Amino acid sequence: MSREIQVLGLGAGDINQLPLGVYKKLTDTKNTIYVRTLDHPVVKTLEREGIKFESYDNIYVAQDQFAGVYQSIVEDLLEKARQSTIIYAVPGHPMLAEKTVQLLLEQNEIAVEISGGQSYLDALFTTLKIDPIDGFQFVDGTSFKRSQLEFRQHLVFCQVYDRFIASEVKLALLEDLPADYPIMIVEAAGSVQEKVTKVPLEELDHSLEISNLTSVYVPPVNASQLNHKFARLREVIAQLRGPNGCPWDRAQTHETLREYAVEEVYELIDAIDEQDDEGIVEELGDILLQVMLHSQIGEDNGYFMVDDVIKSITEKMIHRHPHVFSDTTVESVDDVYQNWNKLKQEEKGDKRKSVLDGVPKSLSALARAAKLQHKAAKTGFQWDDVKDVWDKLAEELEEVKEAISDKEIDEIESELGDVLFVLANISRYYKINPEVALNRTNRKFISRFSYIEEKLDELGKDINEVPLEEMDYYWNQAKRNE
Repeated sequence: MSREIQVLGLGAGDINQLPLGVYKKLTDTKNTIYVRTLDHPVVKTLEREGIKFESYDNIYVAQDQFAGVYQSIVEDLLEKARQSTIIYAVPGHPMLAEKTVQLLLEQNEIAVEISGGQSYLDALFTTLKIDPIDGFQFVDGTSFKRSQLEFRQHLVFCQVYDRFIASEVKLALLEDLPADYPIMIVEAAGSVQEKVTKVPLEELDHSLEISNLTSVYVPPVNASQLNHKFARLREVIAQLRGPNGCPWDRAQTHETLREYAVEEVYELIDAIDEQDDEGIVEELGDILLQVMLHSQIGEDNGYFMVDDVIKSITEKMIHRHPHVFSDTTVESVDDVYQNWNKLKQEEKGDKRKSVLDGVPKSLSALARAAKLQHKAAKTGFQWDDVKDVWDKLAEELEEVKEAISDKEIDEIESELGDVLFVLANISRYYKINPEVALNRTNRKFISRFSYIEEKLDELGKDINEVPLEEMDYYWNQAKRNE
C-alpha cells in the first residue's frame, strides 16, 4: 500500500487567511496532525475546535543546530509515513523558507503532496509598501552568509525565531551598516496581530517580543554608505573613466600606468616592513586601484573586464590547489610546491620553451637574478653545499680586484655584476629575498645618515665641511640607538 506525506501550509497569520480547502483537510481528518511548531495562530484556533496536533517543538530544545533540527523532524516524519499516510502542517506556504519540506522533497521513498497555505510575502509587501520589482532578497535568518547580502535591494530576513537569531542578524548587519540605520521588525504580517516596529539596527535584539512570525526588513542602502563594497568601487572607477569623469583617469592607458604599479608595490613593501597596518591598508588600496583602472581600460576598449580578471585568478587558485578543492593529498609544504609547479607547467604548455622563460624583464636586476637562479635550481643546476657558493664569491672578488688593477671599466662592470649575481645566489640558499634584504639596508642607511644630518644641524655645522671621523661618530651613535 502506498503511503504519503500531505504537507499543508497554515498561512502567515490567523485562521481568516487559511484557504477553505486546507481548512477542510485539517478538520476532516481523524488522525493526529503533525506540525513543526505549535506556536502559530491557526494551530491555537483549531485546537479550540478539538483538532489534535503533535509538534516537534521538543526537537528545537534538544538540538544545538537548526540543520540537526530539520533532519530529525524529517526522519521522524518518514518513519511515521511508512506506517500510514500522514498530514504535516507548516507555517506560511510549504515552498517558502521551509527547510523540512525541501528535505522531504529530496527523498524518493515516500510520496509528498503539497497543498497551499498563503505565503506571507504578499501581505509583507503590502504592509511595507514595497514593490519587489525594484529588487528583493529573501534571506533565512538562521542560515546566511554576510557576503550574500545585497544591500541595495529590499532585504527581508525570515526565520527570526528568537532573540538569539535576531542578535546574529544584527551583528552581521553591523559589519556593513551604521548602528543607527533604520530597520523594521514585522510581526504576523497581514493578520489581525500584525505589528510593525521601526527601530535603529543596534536595537534589533533588545526588548521586542520575537516569534516564528517575525521578519526583519532592511530598506535599500544608499550607495554612499557602501564605499567598502567591491561593486561600489567598480562604479566609482567606471564613473572616473566615463564621459563626465576625470580628464586624468580618462587619459590613462596600460602603458602610462606601468610606473605606478611598480611604485605602489614598493610602497606596500615599505608599509609591511614598518609594520604599519593602516599603511598596509592604504597601499593595498592603491594596488587594487591599479587593478581596477587596468580592468576598466580593458572594458572600455572591449577586450576584457574585471570579471575576467577575477575569473582567471579564481580558476587558477582552484586548479593549483587540488589538495583543497579536489582529492589530492599532500604531506608537506614541499608537496604543495611540487604540485604547484607541475600544474603551472601544464597550464603554460608549449608557450615557454626555456626553463628561464616567465621571469619578468621589468624586475630589478637583483630580483631578476634571484628569480633566474631559483628557476635554474629546480633542474638541479646548483651547488649541493652553500660553502661552494661562498668559494665562488671569493673567486669573483679576486677577479674584480684584477679588473680594477687593469683599469678596464667594462671588465670591472662585468666582474662586479658577477659578484652581485653570486650574492643573489647565496641569498637563495638561505631563503632570503635579496631585494628585500637590500631595501632593508637602504632604509637603515637613510635612518642613520639622517641622524648624522640632524645632529650636525643641531650643532650648526655644514655636513659638507665636517670630516669623516665626526660623521662616523654620529653614525655609530645612531647604530647603537637602534
